[in-house]
Amino acid sequence: MTDDATHDGAASQDAEATPAAEPAPPAERAEFEVVDTEAGDGDGEGTEESVSRPSKLIRIASMVRQMLEEVRQSSLDEQGRQRLRVIYERAMGELRSVLSPDLAAELNEIAIPFGDEIPTESELRISQAQLVGWLEGLFHGIQATIFSQQLTMQKSLEEMRERRSLEEAQGATRTGPYL
Repeated sequence: MTDDATHDGAASQDAEATPAAEPAPPAERAEFEVVDTEAGDGDGEGTEESVSRPSKLIRIASMVRQMLEEVRQSSLDEQGRQRLRVIYERAMGELRSVLSPDLAAELNEIAIPFGDEIPTESELRISQAQLVGWLEGLFHGIQATIFSQQLTMQKSLEEMRERRSLEEAQGATRTGPYL
């Protein structure tokens, strides 16, 4: 039972009447997977792109986007650039932890690694803009996959309805004893 349901009047009474055996896991622990209906990305191997914790992915993406806006609007000193680099690298690590291996590999391919030196403002801006662009592409890909799955399911439902109406029409023309 979620926290939202316990705030509801009737659900709250039910929750108080029956003791819970164990608390419900947080919503963030739920694993979601968007399965691409295509067999692969053109190189013959099947991919299973997935995101294990979408809410974490969205939070990190929002943070990176906000950081990019802040960097665009102000000038950073050496300490600020170093701190931003640490935050960027930590965000990249967190992103990799919620992505499937193929998406994490793709992210690694496009990511600009920083050397041992403190990055310049332009290097930080480019890296963050590239990451924000990749995340937006990932979100668009997820939306397209969901849309494709919905269309496929809608088509299947229509076919089932048509078969049912055909069977009902054929049943109406039959004559004979009913059991």
